[in-house]
Amino acid sequence: MSTAKEKTNGRAVRGLFGRQPVGVRIAVMVLVAVGAYMLPYVGSIPLIGPQIVTQGIDWSSALFNMSYYVLLALGLNVVVGYAGLLDLGYVGFFAVGAYCTALLTSPDSVLKTEWAWLYSIPIALAITMVAGVVLGWPTLRLRGDYLAIVTLGFAEIIRIVATSTDFLRGERGFSSIPHPPGQGTDGKPIFGVADATPYFWLGLTVIILVILGVRNLDRSRVGRSWLAIREDEEAAEIMGVRTFKYKLWAFAIGAFIGALGGTIWAGNQNFINSATFQLQFSILVLAGVVMGGSGNIAGAILGGALISYIPDRLRGIEVNGVDLYEYRFALFGFAIILIMVLRPQGLIPSKRRAMELKDREKEVAPQ
Repeated sequence: MSTAKEKTNGRAVRGLFGRQPVGVRIAVMVLVAVGAYMLPYVGSIPLIGPQIVTQGIDWSSALFNMSYYVLLALGLNVVVGYAGLLDLGYVGFFAVGAYCTALLTSPDSVLKTEWAWLYSIPIALAITMVAGVVLGWPTLRLRGDYLAIVTLGFAEIIRIVATSTDFLRGERGFSSIPHPPGQGTDGKPIFGVADATPYFWLGLTVIILVILGVRNLDRSRVGRSWLAIREDEEAAEIMGVRTFKYKLWAFAIGAFIGALGGTIWAGNQNFINSATFQLQFSILVLAGVVMGGSGNIAGAILGGALISYIPDRLRGIEVNGVDLYEYRFALFGFAIILIMVLRPQGLIPSKRRAMELKDREKEVAPQ
């Protein structure tokens, strides 16, 4: 009986894409990736292009903004979606990655190392992962609201330290952070302030690599352990899952991905200061993960892209003399409420989470 029921449930949640042969699925994913790389030129498509591209901000810059928001959503999805750890301080890891890059590369840094951007990345990623472990080691015994408050405190500590210490230069910040290396055929640098398209392609490439890595982890013993912890931590511990170890893994991997976003963003901006890393940044990314579909890579990508695209799309649009960009948070909040009411599992729900919600509905209102 149970086997037949499992097969029925499996058929119910298996989508059209999942039933296709491996070759077809790979071909579709390659086409989607190629389409994503061509997005900077979508504005040239008659009728469709003008409806998609942003007006108040350069389209290439809007795409780059989407790329690092998607990267952060993928990292937070590991912590919140897979391991079920409520992290409200994710901006702290983003800030650590960006500040490490600035300290190692900027001439304003007291370290005076002035490394190239590329050389600073391994150090920034390693330090941020250590920060994730240092934060997680004493706090991961907490759960739910208590863990959320602790992570919230971590983000605030990072912001206050950045604001009040001479080492991190407060609002004066770090300038002249170098761009990534590379030259075109004409000898000009590929990455610069004039055109954000190469940065978008760089961000997209990193996103694809992160997706491959996270997908492999999700299908491994680590992913199964995260699932067990998220569903019932005590039961998982009784069954022999080393819960603390795998929660620490989730925090470290989430920190690693957040630091990747911070290093790329610092190179693009050329300048960072303490005013950049506000708490609302963490809340926004968390809202994107929940809105897109927690525990699902496609959902995290969609949610991360929307939280960046919607405000940028509203720039420069006026209705009856009212600038819609000024009401972006109100409109965004209304959109989130609407989505949560109509689709509480997110726009692209995880198959596992959708089954869980369905089971819980039956438990609450048995028929």
